[in-house]
Amino acid sequence: MSQYWSSTVSRLTPYTPGEQPQHQRLIKLNTNENPYPPSPRAVEAMGRELGASLRLYPNPDSTPLKAAIAHRHGLTPAHVFVGNGSDEVLAHAFCALLKHELPLLFPDISYSFYPTYCKLYDIDYRTVPLADDFSLAIDDYLEPCGGIIFPNPNAPTGRLLALDAIERLLAAQPQRVVVVDEAYIDFGGDSAISLVERYPNLLVVQTLSKSRSLAGLRVGFAVGHPALIDALERVKNSFNSYPLDRMAIVGATAAIEDEEYFDSTRRAVMASRDTLTAGLEALGFEVLPSAANFVFARHPGHDAATLAAALRSEGIIVRHFNAPRIAQFLRITVGSDEECQALLESLRAKLG
Repeated sequence: MSQYWSSTVSRLTPYTPGEQPQHQRLIKLNTNENPYPPSPRAVEAMGRELGASLRLYPNPDSTPLKAAIAHRHGLTPAHVFVGNGSDEVLAHAFCALLKHELPLLFPDISYSFYPTYCKLYDIDYRTVPLADDFSLAIDDYLEPCGGIIFPNPNAPTGRLLALDAIERLLAAQPQRVVVVDEAYIDFGGDSAISLVERYPNLLVVQTLSKSRSLAGLRVGFAVGHPALIDALERVKNSFNSYPLDRMAIVGATAAIEDEEYFDSTRRAVMASRDTLTAGLEALGFEVLPSAANFVFARHPGHDAATLAAALRSEGIIVRHFNAPRIAQFLRITVGSDEECQALLESLRAKLG
């Protein structure tokens, strides 16, 4: 701690991202990256952008990208906000929409960036325990509060909350903003974006890092009532007028427009997830129902941290959270079929 630090910095506990090792021969199943490359149309679009245009600032409103997202969901660009990854979009939402006198509510097992944002923006919050089966109960979120946020599917559990349950929450809490963080929705759920026009208190946040294979490009977006979007724009334009560079805008726009490639790769990931789940269960693991591109699994006879370390010794990295209630689980990204098979073979040898 330095004497020059502000009081804000002194009280922060920064978010710890998944490890990004430099060793290229590792089987990396720890950060939920897509095993398939980006859309060829996205790669081609970025290639065309290389050149003299890079001396110019990008479009500050990312107009082509907002138009593509709006068109895909049958909305207007006024319903869309874009940012430098969904983490930046979420950060702006915490500042613009979730800072109120009453505490913000989110699950006790959830995206670990949420409490970091709360400390950064001095937001009071309360965590709501998931059920014993790690499902989220809407009735636990019907009390007075300053807002509600949760991932769907949840992270790191992968469990999905049905759309009718989300709608019941929106109807029961009309005076509070409800943020649904849909980083993994394309791998098995129905997006709450379909509810946006009926519920002005709903903000849906998505990313192109997972189902669009663009984690390296850093593009996220939010969809909601124009009044909510305007609040995000006011924060963004008080922070960084150019959050997306020219390459990100053209690449993300092309990826959104390439519906055929998107659908084929996400279905392939879902099929691999089913195969991986069956393989883990055959080895005695309990695997939670997952609608994401990862699975959350524990073995009744083996310590999760020990298993993670043993896998790492063979060049296979999975995510272990040393946290209450989930310390015996491993979060395993759905990699390529070859990577998943290597994981299963390594576990089979270790489990005897």
